[in-house]
Amino acid sequence: MNALRRVWDHFEEGFIAFLLGTMTLVTFVYVILNNLYTVFYSLGDNWPAASDLFFAIGDSVIEMAQAMTWSIALTKALFAWLIFFGLAYGVRTAGHIGVDALVKLAKKPTQRIIGLIACLCCLGYAGLISVASFDWVRTLLTAGIGAEDLGHYGIKQWHITLIVPFGYAMVFIRFLEIFVRILRNQQTGLGLADEAAEAMKLTEHDDASKKDPKP
Repeated sequence: MNALRRVWDHFEEGFIAFLLGTMTLVTFVYVILNNLYTVFYSLGDNWPAASDLFFAIGDSVIEMAQAMTWSIALTKALFAWLIFFGLAYGVRTAGHIGVDALVKLAKKPTQRIIGLIACLCCLGYAGLISVASFDWVRTLLTAGIGAEDLGHYGIKQWHITLIVPFGYAMVFIRFLEIFVRILRNQQTGLGLADEAAEAMKLTEHDDASKKDPKP
């Protein structure tokens, strides 16, 4: 079970890196093509002897740029997958910001009770969205509507929106794990990011660096 958990955790990180890398690559190529043809047109104007060659290359580049109308739609789809896939990853890595200044003033047993209530609210929300979005995806599957600028490649709208129920189902599982850990007294809250604590650590680090500068 632990081995399977480690494999899934690594898959999460690798898949997020893949989404970011693909988005960056597609956007980079699209931007380069939309600006590269002007270079060849300028060379054609400045070198009349080879103008036909440079103009032909410029025309080819601009045709490739115009053919990449799918790039914006693909980037938006990948970004949507990144957001909803990253929701559960943010819960696992305490990446979401938590506002718990008042909660920390309470005693540990009270913090534990508040953590359980908050976790139940998160579980209810994630479960509700995952079920509702699954019905939405099922409707799109029945309709068989093609995705914008991607439909002629066989990509349907339900292919893109499938990440919504999947992402929230993973969020549900992550909060369920937190709920179990709170019941076992392994933690008291949701374990979210504490910006105030991080800021204090950075301040302390800066003060220590100023007091003990390296030679």
